[in-house]
Amino acid sequence: MILTPAELESLVNARHRTPHDLLGMHLLGDGSGIVVRALLQDAAQVEIVPTIEKDKPSFTLARLHETGLFEGASDKSKEIYAYDLVITDFAGRRRQMRDAYSFLPTLEEIDLFLFNQGNERRLYDKLGAHQRVLDGVPGVGFSVWAPNAQRVSVVGDFNHWDGRYHPMRLLGVSGVWELFIPGLDEGVHYKFEVRNAHGLPVLKADPFATRFEVAPKNASLVWNTRKFAWTDDAWMERRRQCNPFQSPLSIYEVHLGSWRKQAVGQSLGYRDLASPLVDYVQRMGFTHVEFLPVAEHAYYPSWGYQVTGFYAPTSRYGAPEDFQYLVNALHAAGIGVIVDWVPAHFPRDDWALARFDGTALYEHEDPRQGTHQDWGTYVFNFGRHEVRNFLTANALFWCERYHIDGLRVDAVASMLYLDYSRKEGEWIPNRYGGRENLEAIEFLREFNHIIHTEHPGVLTIAEESTAWPQVTRPPYLGGLGFSFKWNMGWMHDTLDYFRRDPVFRKYHQNDLTFAMLYHHHENFILPLSHDEVVHGKGSLRGRMPGDDWRGFANLRALLAYQWLFPGKKLVFMGAEIGQKHEWDANGQVDWWLLEAGPYHVGVQRFLADLNGVYRKHAAFWEGDHDPRGFQWIDCADHENSVLSFLRRPLGSGREFVIVLNLTPVVRGNYRVGLPRGGFWTEVLNSDATVYGGSNQGNAGGVHAESVPAHQQQFSARLTLPPLGVVVLGSDEP
Repeated sequence: MILTPAELESLVNARHRTPHDLLGMHLLGDGSGIVVRALLQDAAQVEIVPTIEKDKPSFTLARLHETGLFEGASDKSKEIYAYDLVITDFAGRRRQMRDAYSFLPTLEEIDLFLFNQGNERRLYDKLGAHQRVLDGVPGVGFSVWAPNAQRVSVVGDFNHWDGRYHPMRLLGVSGVWELFIPGLDEGVHYKFEVRNAHGLPVLKADPFATRFEVAPKNASLVWNTRKFAWTDDAWMERRRQCNPFQSPLSIYEVHLGSWRKQAVGQSLGYRDLASPLVDYVQRMGFTHVEFLPVAEHAYYPSWGYQVTGFYAPTSRYGAPEDFQYLVNALHAAGIGVIVDWVPAHFPRDDWALARFDGTALYEHEDPRQGTHQDWGTYVFNFGRHEVRNFLTANALFWCERYHIDGLRVDAVASMLYLDYSRKEGEWIPNRYGGRENLEAIEFLREFNHIIHTEHPGVLTIAEESTAWPQVTRPPYLGGLGFSFKWNMGWMHDTLDYFRRDPVFRKYHQNDLTFAMLYHHHENFILPLSHDEVVHGKGSLRGRMPGDDWRGFANLRALLAYQWLFPGKKLVFMGAEIGQKHEWDANGQVDWWLLEAGPYHVGVQRFLADLNGVYRKHAAFWEGDHDPRGFQWIDCADHENSVLSFLRRPLGSGREFVIVLNLTPVVRGNYRVGLPRGGFWTEVLNSDATVYGGSNQGNAGGVHAESVPAHQQQFSARLTLPPLGVVVLGSDEP
């Protein structure tokens, strides 16, 4: 035996940090020949045969240990050569394969340098599991970052999940472990067995896995996400040329598991969803869909916000190419796709990122920095180069491999503030003594810069619930660099107003007007999101006061106010049909309500028509973020709960006057100022019979009179429908 006892023990007990130093073919120290060692399961006999240079020696290895450790030497060659292992198992079956320990590393030094620096943009092409061909031999290269591990092995179907076989080598001081295993193919189930910093072996899912077993199982699968044949080149080119700030943007927010079921408790798969979802979104006139997180998550009731596989669409609904098919189908129909992205935190599951190598690797060690008080999850350590790289590369991954058109970043406020949801003494100030998370700020700026420069046209959207300044201003001006920000203040103020009985609304009209005092500080999206129809809040329809007639009139008025007010639009599934109970992630949208009476069909038709008017006329979106695009006509009629405002395009096009009467009283001969003369067409009336209303209105339109009112040169007497919204369009200029 050439191995020392200590070396033998380190191999058979899987404790050697660089097993390639002992396994495989090596020159003997005295220059007299070569030695080969192999650690193989189920091998009764092992022979070495040359694969290319046939004049090189063949020889048999001797068993050194019952685990399957073999060793053999030859003095017939003084140099390393390519060889195969010919293995005979205990049943007499023979197989021939290349030795996993005969290959050079699959990663180059520049890859490791950039990763440790935090700048390897395509990190997902480097770490994880990738089908490769080395020296003409197909197989899978595995690599994982675990700098404090004592040893890491690849385990899976191919080695009976035994960590003594296929131990990986540590590449210098990078903290990255690597191994190429020949003969493996797509679909192999695997994990990393990490002997952590405390000496305990723990099975871990691959942080870069692109597919997982269906929960509750959690093995990673070797999978190729490049094989789908995209047909959306025209869409991608249009996206690059689009100015999203002066374009219509109306978003239908969807939870994939509960939009529509194919049977009780059985969600539609990605491919099954494609046709009905595309048809419905087209019919309703939305420009985009936004999916609640699609990344793999073990805990379904988290709705995807506790991510366990950041690089894998959840396997609950199909394979990665099935999700690509869904995105491609939406693009073919002219519909953009936004996904929720969750870089703020990750769950404590012991098989995922948490304490990956036995230390706080992705998270902070100190719970005052590393633990979310509200969600019981871990906070990413944004100051660590490799962690930041993991997340920025992940954002690029969704844009490149899945052609995603926008990333809505969840819980940004929790990232920005060190004292988020923490009491005195539960947080650590930054180096200047402040509460701002300086590392998170720099990460968000870097993320936005990378996405916007490498993928022009992709939107980044912040769910940020505080008054943090310049969220949607570029980093060079001191901003965070997001494209848009959810206007949470508008959402809460508006819903507070609409839930009130109309008799009290005159005391709260400022709830509807306050948003314009800060509107031009950011690029806003006006959201009525999933967060507003869960946890006992009820549905949007359920929050509207009054019986069905009043409740649905209020809901139509709410949607009209949202769609016609400056800012882009988002509404969660179910609101468009007036669903009465709050969202249940285990159920589906109550589509049966469309057969239950005119009100549900009416609000659905109203929102579709509202989208049609919105998308057709530049006045409703071209000047969303320009003071020229909006003007109050009268927002001071508190006593009657009436508001009126003007929307105008930045270039040529029709102007529109919107009047809201938010009490259940018909107001006749109500004079409203108009900016120009001529005929003003009643383009939309939320009280029309087809929407379930009482059909009070203005018989197609009104003629402007040369009577000044509301600081306008012209005016007209209108009939304002009860709990209604009237949209008047000027003559074509």
